[in-house]
Amino acid sequence: MPSSPSFLQRLFGRTDARRGLRPLYHAVVAEGRQPHWYLDGAVPDTLDGRFDMIVAILAQVLIRLEQLGAAQDSVWLTELFVDDMDGQLRQEGIGDVVVGKHVGRMMSALGGRISAYRDALTGEADFAVALRRNLYRGETVGDDAVAHVEGALRTRWTRLGCLTRDALLAGDIG
Repeated sequence: MPSSPSFLQRLFGRTDARRGLRPLYHAVVAEGRQPHWYLDGAVPDTLDGRFDMIVAILAQVLIRLEQLGAAQDSVWLTELFVDDMDGQLRQEGIGDVVVGKHVGRMMSALGGRISAYRDALTGEADFAVALRRNLYRGETVGDDAVAHVEGALRTRWTRLGCLTRDALLAGDIG
């Protein structure tokens, strides 16, 4: 639920520039929580598994924003992700001293996965191999499960390619 600007933000005319990206971020998270990823796709239904699934979808959206020349939107969307992950870690009881290290590792994972998924989506790498390494973290998973995830992500990628920046910002991720 979007929050209203604070009194000081209204007084000084400053609002959170990331506010316009919230529908898109919420759509990414909602899609990453869809049961079919975990049931048909055999993604581990754990904190790590959900993180990895959200990152797979977020990576596609960030790559699409990059294609659209929406670099600032990409930065703001990534900042929303960082804020969310920071909050999730704190809810899990991770202390202030180590939250930064965890978030740093998450950002590193996001960067690596953006690169891996970009290569896979452009045909420069095998998508199933990238998924086994990044989404399943090397665990043995049936080919049908990997094919389900790959097919769904490829379908999303095709749909993302048809979307405008405005459609994305409204939360349409295909």
